Amino acid sequence: MGILLIVSLLLGALVLLAAASQMKKVAGKAKDTGLLDAKGTHLPIQNVAWAVVLLMLASLVLVISRFDSPFGSSATGVDSLTANAKSGTTQQGKDDLWHGPDESTMPAGEAGELVKYGKELIAHTSKYLGPKGSVKAISNGMNCNNCHLDAGTRAWGNNYAAVYSAYPKFRERSGSTETIYKRVNDCFERSLNGQPLDTNSKEMKAIYAYIQWLGTGTARGGKPKGTGIVELAYMDRAADPEKGKAVYVAKCQSCHQAEGQGTLNMEKTEYTYPPLWGKNSYNHGAGLYRLSRFAGYVKANMPLGATHQSPQLTDEEAWDVAAYVNSQPRPGKDLSADWPKIAAKPIDHPFGPFADGFDENQHKYGPFGPIKKKRNLQK
Repeated sequence: MGILLIVSLLLGALVLLAAASQMKKVAGKAKDTGLLDAKGTHLPIQNVAWAVVLLMLASLVLVISRFDSPFGSSATGVDSLTANAKSGTTQQGKDDLWHGPDESTMPAGEAGELVKYGKELIAHTSKYLGPKGSVKAISNGMNCNNCHLDAGTRAWGNNYAAVYSAYPKFRERSGSTETIYKRVNDCFERSLNGQPLDTNSKEMKAIYAYIQWLGTGTARGGKPKGTGIVELAYMDRAADPEKGKAVYVAKCQSCHQAEGQGTLNMEKTEYTYPPLWGKNSYNHGAGLYRLSRFAGYVKANMPLGATHQSPQLTDEEAWDVAAYVNSQPRPGKDLSADWPKIAAKPIDHPFGPFADGFDENQHKYGPFGPIKKKRNLQK
């Protein structure tokens, strides 16, 4: 298309040059016959013609420079940013992290509506399934979004990037092969301290469809960079709840409140800032009850405004505030069926018995280095 434009401009310039030449001849004859005055009124007309010719030539130069420019190709310009957004990669392309796909890639029709409903359920779980839920009252009032930020699409925000690609899979916690349905219901029973969803319900099918759509493009068993939660290095000391309390008061309390009760929205239907302990918070079977999970989560995402690129907490502050929050009272859960293989328990799982000889206090608060060292020797 660029070549055709150049040829057209060249032809237009030649036509205008010929027209200008003809106008000069006609004007000359008119002057000789006395039809024009001595000043030559044909000159303004000729000047206009030459001005048009020069304008066309200038346009030609600009067009040529445009096609010589390194920004002229759509492969490296704005079109590539749009393509990246639709393919689910970051528009900046610099952080090399997974980002959720563009919503324009959602399927059409009923399938797309199911995906959208799934996203809505993740973002506003309590509205539909909380204590005053419009569908059912089966959870504590928190939203899935409180733990899986931006409806499970934020890099290092406990996202769903690798869920669909990983399940079904064997999990040591249950000692069995689990489906996505089982994994979702684990969250309902632990993080939301509630009851499981019927796997045949519209709500479960919608959540499944949304997770499936988010995982489109991730290969089976794949784990894109930015999946899940940041892994922090273990400290040489135990995490300190008292130091963590000072961090909480300074950087967390304004949103989550002095007693950790969180902040409800104006309609009292869901939490703007979730409760971090107390009867409406996650129970001690939730993943975030492990210090490594909580510390990594807040390091990359908290307080409000922090990101993995611009954290507001040091590693030690993250570990200590995790110790403080998880030392506060919260609902319990029967975990007797968890971790049938005792040696497979995570280093920071705080409930015995253990196969490594360390007590519950050290498994909860650390230091974790000696536990890791001994386990490595036992392998």
